Amino acid sequence: MLAVALGGAATVALPVPAWAADDLRPGAVRLPQLTADDKKIVRQASAKRALNDLFTLSEKIGPRIGGTASERRAADFIARTLDRMGYDTTLQPFPVADKFLADLSSPTRLPWDLCWQAGASAHGALDTKVRGRVIDVGAGAPENYPANAAGRIVLVDYVAAQREQLVATAVAKGAAAVVFLPADAVAPRMASAFSPTLPGSASNPVPIPVVGVAQAQKHRLRALVAAQELVLVIKTSAHRNLISNNVIGERVGTLGANAPVVMVCAHYDTVIGAPGANDDGSGTVLALELARVLKNTPLEATIRFALWGSEEQGLIGSRYYVRELPQTERDRFLAVYNNDMVATSWDPATKYWLLSFTGQANRATDEVAAAAVRLGYEPQISPVTQRGSSDHQSFQEVGIASANFSWRGEESPALLEPPYHSPEDTIEKNISLERLQVSLELIGAATFATARG
Repeated sequence: MLAVALGGAATVALPVPAWAADDLRPGAVRLPQLTADDKKIVRQASAKRALNDLFTLSEKIGPRIGGTASERRAADFIARTLDRMGYDTTLQPFPVADKFLADLSSPTRLPWDLCWQAGASAHGALDTKVRGRVIDVGAGAPENYPANAAGRIVLVDYVAAQREQLVATAVAKGAAAVVFLPADAVAPRMASAFSPTLPGSASNPVPIPVVGVAQAQKHRLRALVAAQELVLVIKTSAHRNLISNNVIGERVGTLGANAPVVMVCAHYDTVIGAPGANDDGSGTVLALELARVLKNTPLEATIRFALWGSEEQGLIGSRYYVRELPQTERDRFLAVYNNDMVATSWDPATKYWLLSFTGQANRATDEVAAAAVRLGYEPQISPVTQRGSSDHQSFQEVGIASANFSWRGEESPALLEPPYHSPEDTIEKNISLERLQVSLELIGAATFATARG
């Protein structure tokens, strides 16, 4: 077991994979039949070591919202890590939309095992801090309020069609802030934190903060209020004129400046309120760990590691990167291995999906499928399946061989773990070192084989 200290508040023990290169792999039907290159990967790639980087990203930095200071801290950490390995490392900046965030705290401390970031409304009070006793007014109708709600922070069930009237009622009752509680999503999914919009107040913002929490936060808040008096402190912030960054680390192949390119990539940003351990801290640290393994290995192809900013806002970083590539550079790509959510500990996520935006096989899917056969992992691998919604799509849209690789539910790649996009996407609640190790071996073996020519 590997003990991981979480912010000094607790220690989490995760099972550490402990199989040798020639051992039967988890889920395999036979012993592996490894090439010499495969053995280099499986002997050196370490999920345990990658966990150190994941701790920095998801626990020390936490949510990494596109264009904000937290995302920039993550970009700087990734760039320093690649640079120290000897890669030619660059930041590629691009503009992104404004963000509106809220941080919740309490003098008596909120439960440490949840992230307490939420979204703030651009049409409410921003760059301000309020403190007040919390009351739960349920549906938020006038009759749901106590006789004296002045100065209270009110929990209100979010109904999109009624949101402006719900806020108006809270203001009229003298509330200090509105905390909107989302409806529960259809299981196994959970609703994410959000920045409520109030179009009718766009030109005349309401005078109090209006925030949107996640489903997991909602249930904790309601339980706390039901059990005892709860005082909250809500701090809202506006983040404007934002710049996000892609982080690119490259080592030129032995064929020289015009060598073909093999890319391993992931996105390092998160949605609001999510520490992003699996989505997509796991893919990010997979790329960094393979960069360590391959840093001194002679390869014919140029090896390029790319960590995308602002994927969660619509693949913005990877699309910007592809758009800026001249056709001569696009033509150099042999394969792009995108890794989005590669380590969930959710029990039903037993299938490692090979996801192609076109639904057709290409060099990336072929090499991973071949690596699975050599490693003995083929029972865990899906057929090539049509799905976009991650950065491989940006490359396939312009004809570059690419695919996304991800652990998801057996029945469908749409079957994602409950902590997805939630405050519970943490190392403790959503990371399997065994699945991360399998992912490292599959992508590492496929990348090595592609770059060898």
